Amino acid sequence: MMMDKTPPWTVLLIGGASGCGKTSVSYRVAQYFGVGITEVDDFQVMLQKMTTPEQQPALHFWNTHPNPMSLSPEEIFEQAVEIGRVMTPALEAVIENHIEEDQPIVLEGDFILPGLGSQFKEHVRAVFIYEPDEAQIVANYLSREPESGPQEFRARVSWLKGEWLKQEAEKLGAIVVESRPWDTLLNRLIARVEK
Repeated sequence: MMMDKTPPWTVLLIGGASGCGKTSVSYRVAQYFGVGITEVDDFQVMLQKMTTPEQQPALHFWNTHPNPMSLSPEEIFEQAVEIGRVMTPALEAVIENHIEEDQPIVLEGDFILPGLGSQFKEHVRAVFIYEPDEAQIVANYLSREPESGPQEFRARVSWLKGEWLKQEAEKLGAIVVESRPWDTLLNRLIARVEK
């Protein structure tokens, strides 16, 4: 199911909260367009390894906080957004490199924020996968990681982030695509990013 024409973007950003289906659909989108894909989480790990907690406290938060499990879902969500903000300049450098080299790529991950890449409008398309139902996120986690049992707390964090991402994306004119129905997600997403 590979496409035989060049996509109308150089970098396709696929963001969304954890548990909404963005990673699985991202690989299918990359395959459809015949381009590479990179998970933004890998950049977070790399940047964390190359910095100290003093240099980048947000990136090292989970390793340095005395009791991260005492945080509320709202505080965890805010921390995840802060990590996205810290990573934005590094991700912009990756985007700029792909534009300069004219090498199309899909970048996907939890840390993609709606404003990322906005200065490269003609080369970058951003789409956010959105799951409005918190109970569905719990079910998604259970399906993906049955050994962990129901993860209501984690799903709450994800739902909060998804609501925020949707609101910010719509404010900035980024594309928002609901994750369900699953069987049409790929086609609906492709239809939005082919234009």
